[in-house]
Amino acid sequence: MNFRRAKIRILALDLKGCVYLNHFSHSQRICYVFRGISRMGDGPFWYAMLALAWWVRGWDFKGSVLYVLLGTLVGTAIYKILKTKTIRPRPYQVHQVIHLGERPLDHFSFPSGHTLHAVLATVVLGYIEPLLLVLMLPFTLLVALSRMILGLHYPSDVMVGALIGAAVGSLIILCAPYFDVLL
Repeated sequence: MNFRRAKIRILALDLKGCVYLNHFSHSQRICYVFRGISRMGDGPFWYAMLALAWWVRGWDFKGSVLYVLLGTLVGTAIYKILKTKTIRPRPYQVHQVIHLGERPLDHFSFPSGHTLHAVLATVVLGYIEPLLLVLMLPFTLLVALSRMILGLHYPSDVMVGALIGAAVGSLIILCAPYFDVLL
């Protein structure tokens, strides 16, 4: 019985956080800014970070690109498995008070793939070229916020996405010396 109550309280807090952050999307300017951040998080920002890292590191960076790609593949696999197993509806689909600020890329909410990939890329690229963290950390935080402000994710979706991204990124860094044998 206590587990059921705890679950209900967590879900209520999740919705409360989602509603609070989503109310910012009622401003057209804020919605426009976070829609742009979300779209940049689809890939363009991360491609720019890869290019910048390559420019800073030179040809030494070419092997590191494989680490980034490997991390992305592992993160995507975990993300897709969880999305199809949990089939959690997006907040705007369940709660009429949630304003949809951007078209979703898929049907389900859990976990946030944008946040997962943003954190994963920040961990791996930040390890490879720490100077990039000045750009990546604030952008990653904005991507995470955008998912809730736009009504696409609950805070728990974003938190779990961030945890998975950090775990996969850290695993890639820890395993990197073993991959060097293969390169």
